[in-house]
Amino acid sequence: MSTPAAIACQDLSFGYDGVPVLQNVDISIPEGDFVCVVGPNGSGKTTLLKLALGLLRPTSGRIAVFDETPARSRQRIGYVPQHPRLDPLFPISAVEVAMMGRLGRAPSLGGWRRDDRDRAREALAEVGLGDRADSHYAALSGGQKQRVLIARALASDPDLLLLDEPTAGLDAHVEEGFYRLLEQLNHRLTIVLVSHDLGFVSGFVKSVVCVGREVLVHPTSEINGQVIADLYGSDMRLVRHDHRCAEEGHQC
Repeated sequence: MSTPAAIACQDLSFGYDGVPVLQNVDISIPEGDFVCVVGPNGSGKTTLLKLALGLLRPTSGRIAVFDETPARSRQRIGYVPQHPRLDPLFPISAVEVAMMGRLGRAPSLGGWRRDDRDRAREALAEVGLGDRADSHYAALSGGQKQRVLIARALASDPDLLLLDEPTAGLDAHVEEGFYRLLEQLNHRLTIVLVSHDLGFVSGFVKSVVCVGREVLVHPTSEINGQVIADLYGSDMRLVRHDHRCAEEGHQC
């Protein structure tokens, strides 16, 4: 029996102002997967996430999230954008940022409930920042800020976590800790992230969605120089960190 799909695209196409970006996409991302979306700049990686969120509508074809339209599944999705719209000088604490994830679940009148604040603190503890809940957001390091944004997404109690280049600007040590956190979260969440650093991410994810002339899904162990050359149109060096090869019995 096959695993149900968290995201399924059938003959999906989309373009901006009549210029096609994604064409005839047929992919299925099963529940419980940990997926990296890669491809050249402008290939449609972020567009694919926005379609899954229901922020954009396909020109043709269909995209389903947990076998529903994205709009109907939105409360099951947590999202970490590439450029969060948070004024770094605004006097807001980490827990107040995390509580933003409760918007849509909290009542429209009467302010935050204790349950909302408690869930935000639990989410911060889950990402290793329980002791920084009351810290000023602007005073946190880059890696800590990214963890707060994940806590904001987790506070909504999602089943699917979407992240758009979440480690941009982070150093390698912080980046590794960030991906290990996602690896732990993947025990209970389906995770889809956009990243340019496939060589690094490949040591953590299970599958890779290549967005280019075609959109294809590969197990991580199948990613090699030829796949990358086909995707980017030129020879690129891929540094592998795939610890799953030995676990799954594949030859690296």
